[in-house]
Amino acid sequence: MDPLLIGFLLIIFLALAFDFINGFHDTANAIATSVATKVLTPAQAITMAAVLNVVGALAGTAVAKTIATSIVPQEYATLQLTGAALLSAIAWNLFTWWKGLPSSSSHALIFSLVGAGVAAGGWGIIIPKGVQKTVTGLFTSPLLGFIVPILLMTLLSWLVLRHMRPRTVTGTFRWLQIGSAAFMAFSHGGNDAQKAMGIMTFALSAYLGTQVEQVPLWIILSAATAMGLGTSIGGWRIIKTMGFKVVDLKPVDGFVAEASAAAIISGATALGIPVSTTHTISTSIMGVGTTKGFRKVKWQVAGRIMQAWVFTIPVCIALGWLFHKALLLLG
Repeated sequence: MDPLLIGFLLIIFLALAFDFINGFHDTANAIATSVATKVLTPAQAITMAAVLNVVGALAGTAVAKTIATSIVPQEYATLQLTGAALLSAIAWNLFTWWKGLPSSSSHALIFSLVGAGVAAGGWGIIIPKGVQKTVTGLFTSPLLGFIVPILLMTLLSWLVLRHMRPRTVTGTFRWLQIGSAAFMAFSHGGNDAQKAMGIMTFALSAYLGTQVEQVPLWIILSAATAMGLGTSIGGWRIIKTMGFKVVDLKPVDGFVAEASAAAIISGATALGIPVSTTHTISTSIMGVGTTKGFRKVKWQVAGRIMQAWVFTIPVCIALGWLFHKALLLLG
């Protein structure tokens, strides 16, 4: 068999492995609040998240095109560069999963690609506009994730909640939260699965030796399937952190956090901006918590989450660079 084809198939395997790991690493994004409020059982939540992650993954390719064409030019695409980025992102995802930290799989992949690109051709080959789009999403999505739930909860409290009995509020929002959890799962699949689609398209460009701008159907279907399978496994370490250790949640809180985060992620997906679903839902949960009083949020846990966010960029750039150098030495 052609060695180049073997290398390409290995890259596709790594990309699908990343997507699978992303699924179980980020399952908590879609279902942690629903499990914490006991609106859904873990089995029900995971099943729903798995199905809707797949549906969301099939909904578009704008984010995939950003990854494939707007971080490192496709004329510099090589299998070693792509493999280094994937190995770096997978290593960081597994480490943060082991530690129970909801870090960003999205930014792990993107900045691993940056690191590998720098190792391949220096900082000059990195496309500033594409990285700027990613950095914009990095900062604005968690900021909006914090602010929007506060505004939504304030609006709900003024228009609806103050006129309802506590038991009625709980009963009503238990049903509404199922819908918001479904929306969150759909938006997660729509944004996150596209990162694997993008890196596989980048690898395809390296294999064919020509630019590939449209994401092939087989890449879309395989990435969606891998994301769904990964989600079905579940990531219980991170679910515990997200759902139980940041703030005590009620169904209305879960609804507000999920609906806010899902709307922000869906908007970013439509614009082709790869954002972190982890960042967005984490800050949404914190935003909901602050409406109960700042003391209700366990800021020490929130601090550990933020540490993982801060370290993701430099660590993944360094890992991407190191993996690329290692792969070149291995031939």
